Amino acid sequence: MIVYGTSISPFVRKVLFLMGEKGIKTEHLPILPNSTDEAFRACSPFGKLPGFSDGDFKIADSSAICHYLEKKFPETPLLPSNPEDLARVIWFEEFHDTVLFPTMVKIFFNLFLKPRLFQQEPDLAAAQVGIDELPALYDYLESQINGPFLVGDKISLADISLACPFVNLAMVKQVPDPAKWPKLVGYIAGLQSRPAFMAISDPKA
Repeated sequence: MIVYGTSISPFVRKVLFLMGEKGIKTEHLPILPNSTDEAFRACSPFGKLPGFSDGDFKIADSSAICHYLEKKFPETPLLPSNPEDLARVIWFEEFHDTVLFPTMVKIFFNLFLKPRLFQQEPDLAAAQVGIDELPALYDYLESQINGPFLVGDKISLADISLACPFVNLAMVKQVPDPAKWPKLVGYIAGLQSRPAFMAISDPKA
């Protein structure tokens, strides 16, 4: 198995975190989005991260990859069987993908990627829009957390999804204030201290 994409992408990190929790061995190739690498493009025709191959099977998109791995390696389930819990896990994964990530990327792209990777001037106004959106999202997550995991009594794809963008937010000093969002801060710290999460790194070229 091969995962293509730098783990600076929360979507790549999500796949690697899930694989670590399941004990799945993989080769990780930390390429950048829109790479013209032929093997990567065979998995991800539009250059989006992550790309994934398992022998002749090739696919892109973190959700598609995670659901494939859940079916292929059911021994350590990360999706619940209960209909209500399953719906909540799917919702929190979607919350990450379509609500939290778009806010985070406004900040991260302008305060980190543009100046450091692209050598461009950041759009500080666009970054501030994202910063101003964060408190409402933090408030919502704080209201949903009642223990170490969002759904049930063990880690799920909901937790795996939500742990990842907080790495990027920490890189631009936009972590939640523990005085305002203590449950959220403790929840993220617990997930990020798990061995499967701490093992993620981009191998040296």
